[in-house]
Amino acid sequence: MKHINFGFGTPVPAALKMQRLPTKKIPALGLDLVDATPDQVVSVLLAPGRRRSFFINAHCFNVLRRDSDYSDAVAAADVVLPDGIGVELAARMTADRLTANLNGTDLVPHLLKEAARMGKSVFLFGGAPGTAEAAANRLIRSIPGLCVAGTRDGFNGASDPDAVIKQINESGADIVLVALGVPLQELWLHKHAHRLDAPLTMAVGALFDFLAGSVSRAPKWVRRARMEWIWRLAQEPKRLAKRYLVGNATFLAHAAKGAVLQMPVAAMQRRFLDITVSATALVALSPLLAITALAIKADSRGPVLFKQKRVGLNGNSFTIFKFRSMAQDAEKRRDGLIATSDREGVCFKSRTDPRVTRVGRIIRRFSIDELPQILNVLRGDMAIVGPRPALPCEVSEYPSRALGRLAVKPGITGLWQVSGRATIGFDQMVEMDLSYAASRNLLLDLVLILKTFGAVTSGRGAY
Repeated sequence: MKHINFGFGTPVPAALKMQRLPTKKIPALGLDLVDATPDQVVSVLLAPGRRRSFFINAHCFNVLRRDSDYSDAVAAADVVLPDGIGVELAARMTADRLTANLNGTDLVPHLLKEAARMGKSVFLFGGAPGTAEAAANRLIRSIPGLCVAGTRDGFNGASDPDAVIKQINESGADIVLVALGVPLQELWLHKHAHRLDAPLTMAVGALFDFLAGSVSRAPKWVRRARMEWIWRLAQEPKRLAKRYLVGNATFLAHAAKGAVLQMPVAAMQRRFLDITVSATALVALSPLLAITALAIKADSRGPVLFKQKRVGLNGNSFTIFKFRSMAQDAEKRRDGLIATSDREGVCFKSRTDPRVTRVGRIIRRFSIDELPQILNVLRGDMAIVGPRPALPCEVSEYPSRALGRLAVKPGITGLWQVSGRATIGFDQMVEMDLSYAASRNLLLDLVLILKTFGAVTSGRGAY
């Protein structure tokens, strides 16, 4: 069988070449970060070959900017993983979207479960005396079959690198987790990893503290809201205030500066227009938004907001926000109503859609249901002006020409929206969107925004 060298030392079968992790350049940060799912990352990290893996969050980036040695260590790593809401926001500043938040607290236990299944062992190096042992015990209890080859603390136990390396190598560990804190852990691995026999080495920050229970993890709802940093700040305000309050603001400021420097003037003007119009509209329309929310709640059971996956710029998916205008089970009933569509092509629209509620018909008539998309604009998922954001099932049926409309960020309003909306067939909509993509400029966007008021008042094609 033909073998290919991955660049990590050990030749591997050519069939494994496709397991190399995809990366994405984040212009706002000037870094190449892994853009993959947790399963993909685990699969590649445990594949044959030598790899050194680091995590990068907002704090890491701030350290990287002022510490050239740490910067060199990160640049030499084989795998750099995006960690936290700060990096995600930095990516969005240039309309990029990373596949997943690959934080070590969630990813490493996932990796160790797969390692246990494969018969691989792990060595834990770092933390205060007793922390690595407590973390190891927690891992052994929660991961059946996991072999912990050894542990060593990161205080007195780290004073003699030769002794550390000897103990790790004699343990026969396949994976070495180093928790000395940023940037010491990365610098230690940058200097010594080549002397370790273990194929996989990882810098894991505060992971041992979380596993040992010396630092409590935020509740799941806080993590889902991407606000775990606030939880950490509340636990250790004196130690973490500078890192999170000053550090996060500094990070976002530098990321924004990087994004602006990378952004063409036209794109910068367009983003300024988006933020200005959407922020103003959010304030000005707040009474209408509140009344609409109350009316929806009083009219039918279910949440006020409807969330749905849509396809945006360059085929990236995002969650769109709308006022709920249909019954709760609308998505389940959609397939059974496709045949009743009044519109030609792949986009479903029906004037007599039985799923629409009483309040829903009113807010659709005046496009009030679209107003929560202001949040999508502020988040960078959408623009004020652009093509209608499509459903994934619609995009899967697109002819090749229609895919060209994904080259432009989707918008709340646009050429199709002001020209008749649902009365316009799919093919004509595509041609309009392609025409807009080829000729768009700030003046055209302003004209379309102004024409939107007339389109909303007439209600043409709104159902």
